[in-house]
Amino acid sequence: MKTFNQFITEVYDKEMAGQASRAPGEGGRIRASRKKREIDKTRTKTIGGGKTVPSKDYKDRKDIGTNKPKSRTQQQPEKERGSAALSPREAQRKAAKERRAAKSGVKTKTADELLSKKTTKAVDPKYKVVRGKPGATPTKRAYSRAERQKITRAGERLVKDIKKKKEKPASSYDPKVG
Repeated sequence: MKTFNQFITEVYDKEMAGQASRAPGEGGRIRASRKKREIDKTRTKTIGGGKTVPSKDYKDRKDIGTNKPKSRTQQQPEKERGSAALSPREAQRKAAKERRAAKSGVKTKTADELLSKKTTKAVDPKYKVVRGKPGATPTKRAYSRAERQKITRAGERLVKDIKKKKEKPASSYDPKVG
């Protein structure tokens, strides 16, 4: 059986140094790259003539080699630990205030709602919303999904009524689109 001193000298032996830790990956990565080999790739693009080739690799991320801080993925507490503890009198006052708010119909936000508003990404001011298909001319308007559905269903009603030999005015089949 080993003594404690023998165990410590083995653990901190210079020859054994670095074996327990993970070796960094290529390109400054923290871990080894999980990039697939050329043979294993499934993403392909067509090159014409019914032939396909593996598509280009994804670009490497700019933040390779840096650990993502918890503050970017998790909302951090704003007050110090234990600041939520209230004295019995303050707790009663708070409960009474909440009851009054519930009576008046004022909704208090839940913890999930408060935490969900972590960050909002700003939209580029030059961004323009594209309506319909790209290249659609004003004369040939592209319909949205809901509009196409309305038109289709109006046509189906018309066909069904023709089969049943029902007489209805044309206005009853108007989908009222644009």
